[in-house]
Amino acid sequence: NESDSDAAADANESDSDAAADVDADAASGDSSQGDQPSEEPSDDTSDEGATDAPPSEQAPAAEADAKPSGGGDATDVTLPALGESVTEGTVTQWLKSVGDEVAVDEPLLEVSTDKVDTEIPSPVAGTVQEILVEEDETVEVGTVLARVGAGAPSGDSGSESGSAAKTPDSQSQSDPDSDSQSESQAESKSDTQETPEAPESSDAAATSTGDGADSADDVSANDDPVGQTDAGEVPAAEDKEEEPTAEKTSDVRAAASGDSESKNYVTPLVRKLASQHGVDLAVLTGTGVGGRIRKQDVLEAAETAKQEAESGQQDKPVAAAASAPTTATGQPEPSSLRGKTEKLSRLRKVIAARMVESLQTSAQLTTVVEVDVTAISRLRHEVKAGFEAREGVKLSFLAFFAKAAIDALKSYPQVNASIDTAAGEVTYHDGEHLGVAVDTERGLLVPVIKDAGDLSIAGLARKIADLAARTRDNKIGPDELSGGTFTLTNTGSRGALFDTPIINQPQVAILGTGTVVKRPVVIDDANLGETIAVRQMVYLALTYDHRLVDGADAARFLTTIKQRLEEAKFQSELGL
Repeated sequence: NESDSDAAADANESDSDAAADVDADAASGDSSQGDQPSEEPSDDTSDEGATDAPPSEQAPAAEADAKPSGGGDATDVTLPALGESVTEGTVTQWLKSVGDEVAVDEPLLEVSTDKVDTEIPSPVAGTVQEILVEEDETVEVGTVLARVGAGAPSGDSGSESGSAAKTPDSQSQSDPDSDSQSESQAESKSDTQETPEAPESSDAAATSTGDGADSADDVSANDDPVGQTDAGEVPAAEDKEEEPTAEKTSDVRAAASGDSESKNYVTPLVRKLASQHGVDLAVLTGTGVGGRIRKQDVLEAAETAKQEAESGQQDKPVAAAASAPTTATGQPEPSSLRGKTEKLSRLRKVIAARMVESLQTSAQLTTVVEVDVTAISRLRHEVKAGFEAREGVKLSFLAFFAKAAIDALKSYPQVNASIDTAAGEVTYHDGEHLGVAVDTERGLLVPVIKDAGDLSIAGLARKIADLAARTRDNKIGPDELSGGTFTLTNTGSRGALFDTPIINQPQVAILGTGTVVKRPVVIDDANLGETIAVRQMVYLALTYDHRLVDGADAARFLTTIKQRLEEAKFQSELGL
């Protein structure tokens, strides 16, 4: 009888455990539906170079009292190939930490290469189980960066309550910017819990009115802010102490569906950036997919506010006026970088290495000529209005300089060549692939116009405008930054008369164009003979590799460009 009683007790206990497991599974299933993030397509720049993956359903969230083993079905997130010539990349910032939930195609981290900066999205939905590469670490293409899977992370990096909260251990293992990231994530959770149906509510407007023009002063020291990709959405996180009801689950799911279609969705990092720079998100128009507001939009709005403040269209705060010289004094405002020490960016390291390598590799010499562009100036004035209406871009001097240089390259192949010192060979290229140096906030980049020799002035003007805009907005592809055979750099756009540019290896020449200015010049007049007249003048400086290009060849190349520009016979290409 005692044995039968024990058996019955064991059976009852087993049934009770089974029932508890069923209830726990049901509760876990409801929780996962309430925590299901909306799937929203990422920005073009976020998708660049990343492998497209079909949207997958997010794994159920871990129960508060249960600790499922992490990484059992985890998916590796690897560094994708970001271009034919890109072999490695540097992790600049992790946008997620261990224990954070992530949606399909939601950005996980920012990566910098020698060509572009971009975001790497998650190929699956789930929880960040491991981060294998630290910030500022450089790895090769194909390296596993992180793992995303179901449940809480294994080991100390996991959370006692699943993915809804992180332990101090997991936070201490995150990147040096974990404080700011935690603040952004906390803000996201607060917004989701209080107002799930309105991701951008009055909170956004309230947080964006703090610093005003004073914060805008810190946006950029460059007049042309570079576009940056936005940080991607953070999925809604539930309160770990509150069990989701059917009504709340339905509300959260409906809000998530609405968010994916709403142009007013604002990511936590973008919201924080707007707060730091005093940008009102309520009146800002987004340029991302579906009208989403991106980092670039916030930075441009802040820069615009700064310029308006400087021009007197809006008042600067008294504190800013007291601490910095005003524009009325004629003194430049001090940079916010004064007194700071910071690490070189990946791009700046690459630029530094290549500039030194170029000077150490080739024998560089610069020859300068002065060109009278008065006739071109008159031609531009005559056609610029109609040209812009027809082509959609302005007709600048640079398009004429590019056209004249490209035509001259066809007659002087030694200037459109490259040297392979290891093989002891020189290649004379059969096409003119023109690199155009673009000044960005991150550094100097050189996108390439392929087969520029086949383009008219109108085609060159469109290409130059397009490449420059996309380069500054960080929307340029890595393959568009390679393959050049000759480079054009326009320091005249910043007022420089001329410079001695450094060759972009393995090319053998680069042409620098100065600013166009009016000067008194001695000219030959048919009626008056030699006389002094006011003319529009510009300096053209050619740096060339003296190992291949002799000084006489460089001079002949420059005088060919000079003659073409001074004759200004471009009427047929401009439809005249």
